[in-house]
Amino acid sequence: MTGMGPVYRRVMLKLSGEAFSGTSSFGIDPEVVNYIAEEIHGVHELGIQLAAVVGGGNIFRGLAASSRGMDRASADYMGMLATVINGLALQNSLEKLGVNTRVQTAIEMKEIAEPFIRRRAIRHLEKGRVVIFVGGTGNPYFTTDTAAALRAMEVGAEVILKATRVDGVYSADPLKVPDAVKFDELSYIDVLNRKLGVMDSTAISLCMDNSFPIVVFNLLEKGVLLRLMRGERVGTLVRGD
Repeated sequence: MTGMGPVYRRVMLKLSGEAFSGTSSFGIDPEVVNYIAEEIHGVHELGIQLAAVVGGGNIFRGLAASSRGMDRASADYMGMLATVINGLALQNSLEKLGVNTRVQTAIEMKEIAEPFIRRRAIRHLEKGRVVIFVGGTGNPYFTTDTAAALRAMEVGAEVILKATRVDGVYSADPLKVPDAVKFDELSYIDVLNRKLGVMDSTAISLCMDNSFPIVVFNLLEKGVLLRLMRGERVGTLVRGD
């Protein structure tokens, strides 16, 4: 299908919090957020309906805090609030490019974002707005990976695009193991059995139960989202056997 029109009608983009910090270990790098917004803008120009779930690990990571003695539920709620900050940053960059957006949150805060309402989110997508989901699932003990899988299915997306800093899934961390082997395609069972860390096990299991495909790719490759939309084989595809 390469060289033809878009192969997807509606997609879910999963962005980690770390993606927003660029080369820093903490915080938000405006240049990186603007770059992400430009990549999304290119997809939006094709008429593809795009939703995004953002993480908050660049600001606060609940699991890490709980491992140091903080109550897990409290730490996770703090992490959910961090995702709201990232979502608003992405919204700001997108709207500067003329892309209409809506931020929907699983934790009500009506002054800055809409509450998540499934039918409203779908309507926004149909009207050509980019919908940014924040606040995770609204529940502690669940990651934003799981939120991405859940929201993707709720709004009728066709694929989850998992943005990372490497060009797919490898047998080991390619940044640490030079001879790590890249996989072009994997099954859900392979990901779980090999503990490859594509997404957390809850998210993978949810996708497996619903035969929902995941594409893992390197967001730092300029134009990669457009290539994916046009059907090019990019990154690693995770699906059923």
